[in-house]
Amino acid sequence: MKQPLKALVIDDEPQVRALVADILRSDDFDVSEAETAETGIGLLDAQKWALIICDVMLGEGDGYTVLRHFTELESEARFVLMTGQGSAAGALDATAIGAYDYLVKPFKIDAILSIANSVREHFKLREQHLKFQTAPASQGYVSEIPLIGKSPKFVECLKLVGRVAATNLPVLITGESGTGKEVVAQAIHQRSNRALKSFVAVNCGAIPVELIESELFGHARGSFTGADRERMGLWEEADEGTIFLDEITETSPLFQVKLLRALQQGEIRRVGSNRTLKVNVRVIAATNRNIEDEVKEGRFRQDLMYRLNAVTIYLPPLRERIEDISELARHFSRQVQSSNITPPSFSTAALNLFEKYNWQGNVRELENAVLHAVSLCDEVIYPEHLPLRIQMFEKDSTALTELRVDATPSANEKWQTLAEMEEKYVSQVLAATDGNKQAAARLLNIDRKTLTRILKRGENNSPL
Repeated sequence: MKQPLKALVIDDEPQVRALVADILRSDDFDVSEAETAETGIGLLDAQKWALIICDVMLGEGDGYTVLRHFTELESEARFVLMTGQGSAAGALDATAIGAYDYLVKPFKIDAILSIANSVREHFKLREQHLKFQTAPASQGYVSEIPLIGKSPKFVECLKLVGRVAATNLPVLITGESGTGKEVVAQAIHQRSNRALKSFVAVNCGAIPVELIESELFGHARGSFTGADRERMGLWEEADEGTIFLDEITETSPLFQVKLLRALQQGEIRRVGSNRTLKVNVRVIAATNRNIEDEVKEGRFRQDLMYRLNAVTIYLPPLRERIEDISELARHFSRQVQSSNITPPSFSTAALNLFEKYNWQGNVRELENAVLHAVSLCDEVIYPEHLPLRIQMFEKDSTALTELRVDATPSANEKWQTLAEMEEKYVSQVLAATDGNKQAAARLLNIDRKTLTRILKRGENNSPL
């Protein structure tokens, strides 16, 4: 269970101190109390706090002394001064020194609750920011889509990668999820004249809309809730290097305008700042959507699309790279094993299943299937070690091959129309899948909408 946020209330008036403490406790804060400036400063040094509410007049001490000590701690907490002798000048002085807010007594309970809610949002936002910090490298199995393959489509793709790497042109990488777009982006960077500089990968779809501008361009202190200090963005971190913007079509139109300016002008502006910064980065973007369709639907700016796709690289799905499947599978089995253990081999039957499967998740799904199999097998991977969906796909395919349309009729018999044959064939496939429309559509390699249309057409044409 998540620990409650800690709050400290400093006031030499017991009744006011108890009231504020009770309000915060009712809002699920863990509250401590102090009646002097000296005690309050001691507690500030001893623990980490989320919120400090301190009176200005503290007998022999004062709240400004506590506030100045607080500002030296570089704490993430919010510090609020309260006073019975409030003035605009006092509020100005307090916030100039570093106070988050300035309350004038008597204040309403809602004022304390509003501050408490703001503090909660501040720490929630801070946690979200931390999630996007670069994580330390894993010491165990490292998942990485390799540039392995000999299929013609993949070879042609890598030829284009090699040609474009030496340029500084922006690149747009397209293809289904799991095909290895980030690995291709890394390959471009590593073969470019920026290879010794940073490669910064950003998953635009994983960053909340309200955070993406700050994450990429940074922010000035005080620009929004949680911005306690000036922060450099990922765009600056990639200066002289390469930034990879994955899932670029997940960004909002408002952010796309600012991204377009960064590409056109070669400069950015931190959130809340009036100062522009020149930053030299090469941009590689990627999407698993049809970007032209996104433009037509109004979800993506046409001018940004043209700016991003000076060169477009299409990564083929794994089902169009059947020749590469066995080599990729063996690579993943070697990766998951310790260096001193011989990886398991694949039976012919298992590799045949791999080559027949449709791999909607592409190379990532193949990797997952190999990890699954390695965890269950001893020395050889057999079909029974593979995920059930792959085993069932073989059975579904076998059922489909056993289906056939009627033999060619003689000259005296009525010939079926193409539509009638299509309807009958679809009905047979649907029967083979026990009425499962999703499975039938997958076997027929059509979408559910097309399947429904064919079935409805057959119903309309059936005799009453």
